[in-house]
Amino acid sequence: MKVKRLFTKTLVVATAGLLLAACSSNKEQSASNKLAEKQELNWSYLAELATLDPSKVTDAYSGDIIGNSMEGLLRIGKNSKVEPGVARKTEVSNNGLTYTFTLRKDAKWSNGDKVTAKDFVYGWQRTVDQKTASPYAYLYSGIQNADAITKGEKAPEELGIKANGDYELVVTLEKPVPYFELLMGFEPFYPQNQKVVEQNGDKFGTDATKTVYNGPFVVEGWTGSNLSWKLKKNEAYWDKKKVKLDTINFKVNKSTSTSYNLYQSKQTDYTTLSSEQAKQLEKTPGYSVLKQARTTYLDFNQTKEVFKNLKVRQALSYAIDRKELAEKIVGGGTLPSSSIVPQGLSEYRGQDFATAAKTTAGVSYNKAKAKQLLKEGLAETGTSKLNLTLLSSDDDISKKAAEFIQSQLEDNLPDVKVSVQNVPLKTRISRAEKGQFDVQLTGWSADFADPISFLDLFTKDNSYNFGKWDNAEYDRLVTASKTTDADNKEKRWEDLVQAAKVLNEQQGAAPLYQVNVPQVVRENVKGLVQNSAGVTNNWKEVYIVN
Repeated sequence: MKVKRLFTKTLVVATAGLLLAACSSNKEQSASNKLAEKQELNWSYLAELATLDPSKVTDAYSGDIIGNSMEGLLRIGKNSKVEPGVARKTEVSNNGLTYTFTLRKDAKWSNGDKVTAKDFVYGWQRTVDQKTASPYAYLYSGIQNADAITKGEKAPEELGIKANGDYELVVTLEKPVPYFELLMGFEPFYPQNQKVVEQNGDKFGTDATKTVYNGPFVVEGWTGSNLSWKLKKNEAYWDKKKVKLDTINFKVNKSTSTSYNLYQSKQTDYTTLSSEQAKQLEKTPGYSVLKQARTTYLDFNQTKEVFKNLKVRQALSYAIDRKELAEKIVGGGTLPSSSIVPQGLSEYRGQDFATAAKTTAGVSYNKAKAKQLLKEGLAETGTSKLNLTLLSSDDDISKKAAEFIQSQLEDNLPDVKVSVQNVPLKTRISRAEKGQFDVQLTGWSADFADPISFLDLFTKDNSYNFGKWDNAEYDRLVTASKTTDADNKEKRWEDLVQAAKVLNEQQGAAPLYQVNVPQVVRENVKGLVQNSAGVTNNWKEVYIVN
């Protein structure tokens, strides 16, 4: 689920912001770009929504919808640039530990309530509260008392956030957080209307009517499980004059063949494409490839004895030809992964992080080595055969990738038998959270342009460490990057590079490929901003021309 200023000043953020069409301006909307009378956009998604609760969002699709219907202190705009949101002014103390946000007085919720500093205090306290069980509570680390609160050692009310009246918010950090401003544009840091949350209780965010919105759009028609819904222009939004679209209609089509047929018949204005479609359509008007800061990987459930064995995990990883998987199965410019952190996310002194962290261990294709490691690993666990279930989402691309992995493992490792289980995204996430899997095909999109957005996931106590990998050296390096070395750009960079290498070598996860998404969008759709990290699609200033 985000992006921007990485290792401030000396570190260049290389996150790709893709502007598919010209931004809204008077010049562009003249003559040949005259606004269409009907400002309605039709959009195809590959998967269903999971939640509208900003404290509990985990998937990119829900993140897109929340990111366009709600707004934090700051926004992430074109090329991942931090822009003002509910906060019209941001002041930072000389030591970088106190942030004072001045809120705009015309910000409102869709029910007419004012958006105040107290809404941020409540939302943040709710997210770090153990009772909420927010998977993103760990991102609050660095804010005063956050770590103690998430451990249950202090009350949520002791979090370092304070409202001075309705329109001034003061945040106190206990250590530098190099990516703090990027977090302010990320969903778990959005405000929450206490009255609405408490009125709905456990049902908050489970359908479109059980929440309230303060962003450019409001959600209509989502019941919690259906495959179609709408975003409607939010007339209460403070910057509504820049919002041209009246309606965005969403329809989940898990088959790219179905969605492209709808595109051809002008029933949708946007669709992703399969690798085969991309080859045929790469010269079609409106075709592009969205380069995402997203890595797809295998997650091993290490609460199960056989997957605790390093050699078994390594064997499964060495048995997969990532180049063929990326280029021939997924296609569309997708790249084989050499690290859990994708290419283009960040660089330091002219070197891309993925290049600096690259290893051959854990990410190479080596059938002979895979066979030998499996033989040794199974002997160490006292078994001669490995039967595993590969859990995957049920969209076309995930299905094809899972089938390829099944074939690779069974063909290259005769003692391995793989069953594939394709389920809806929401179901897969639920099972992963409960540890109900052997190996899952999963992925992660950068929440912001910093390697820590990926590397944090595999620390011992992280809520997203579904496989329960536990490595003391890895945890030490990640911790150092956020504490003793947080203010030293060079040392912090090296900590994270070494951590990424440990993850590969010890096979905490098996990076497979970096998703680049071939897509087509109708040529009369202008102003669409897509970023490789964070909220993927920003529809705030999209408009339709004749």
